Amino acid sequence: MGSTLTQTAVPGQAPSAAAPAPKTRDPFFDNAKYLAIILVVLGHALAGMRGYGVAEGVYTFLYLFHMPLFIVITGYFSRSFSFSRRKAQRLLTAVGAPYLIFEIGYSLFEWHFNDKKQLEISLLDPIYLTWFLLALFLWRLSTPVWQQIRWPLAVAVGISLLAYTAPLATDLEMHRVFGLAPFYVLGLCLRPAHFDLVRRPGARIVGAAVLAAGFAGAFLIKDRVDYRWFYWRDTHKVFNVDWVTGTAMRLGMMVVAVVLVAAFLAVVPRRRAWFTDLGAATIFSYLLHGFFIKYAQFQGWDEAAVFQTPWGLAATVVFAVVLGTALCTPPVQKIFRWAVEPRASWAFVSK
Repeated sequence: MGSTLTQTAVPGQAPSAAAPAPKTRDPFFDNAKYLAIILVVLGHALAGMRGYGVAEGVYTFLYLFHMPLFIVITGYFSRSFSFSRRKAQRLLTAVGAPYLIFEIGYSLFEWHFNDKKQLEISLLDPIYLTWFLLALFLWRLSTPVWQQIRWPLAVAVGISLLAYTAPLATDLEMHRVFGLAPFYVLGLCLRPAHFDLVRRPGARIVGAAVLAAGFAGAFLIKDRVDYRWFYWRDTHKVFNVDWVTGTAMRLGMMVVAVVLVAAFLAVVPRRRAWFTDLGAATIFSYLLHGFFIKYAQFQGWDEAAVFQTPWGLAATVVFAVVLGTALCTPPVQKIFRWAVEPRASWAFVSK
């Protein structure tokens, strides 16, 4: 997302006989990131509308794959991470500092608007959507380790499945960190040739068909499967299933997520579109949209009867698209860059 998912714009000299032309951003990935952040915003906007059957079906469909999608792309653009001085500083300023800022910001926001009697700020227990930044920080630190393992994806899947067999420490969102790690590691393992597979002629038709099947399947399972499974946060015990059933469920969820992620990428536009440039700033939309969603939830708007209707669902979809788009625009970037992409060179020791 945004900084966390941004393609590296490699500086170069002007084209000449002695120097190659500078590398340009691939619009495919920026398009994918923009569309993915819209799904995330929509998913959060629909959280309070699950009592309305159609909204619950859409919500279930989104949660089958929208965070795995973000995490796979994040892993792909984290392949070059190392423990170099520059990369370490970038990790602290692009992930660590925003986590601290928005953890405090969301805690203050909830304390004020949710009428909490006591202000609670815990940097070890992420509030709302800030868990992703904490998880990303830990995943990035683990990147060099995964790159030294012979079968990193198999190991990550094994660790993920084991993580849900027993409770882990509640701090640091460890179940999510371990449970969703396979998607990050999958991204690390991917190469440009793998993405070329979903850009082949005919892939878009197959991808659309798979997404349609996934959408229909979500409506079939919405009343049969506890939606908390899709948060990747709870152990098997919470769902009253044994470890065999729970492990099979988690493994099945991974397969479904990967299939839907591939299908989604197959339908993403390959060429530049009006929203392409916005895809480079999705971190702004991710971190800021929660304030709007939370405020609506605190006011009870999402649970109002008027929203439990087809028109209410349509209005929510429009709201999510407009909000997710607006928060990626240059004016918003300019206003909130201090919080989302803070400059903290003053905090580092000089060479």
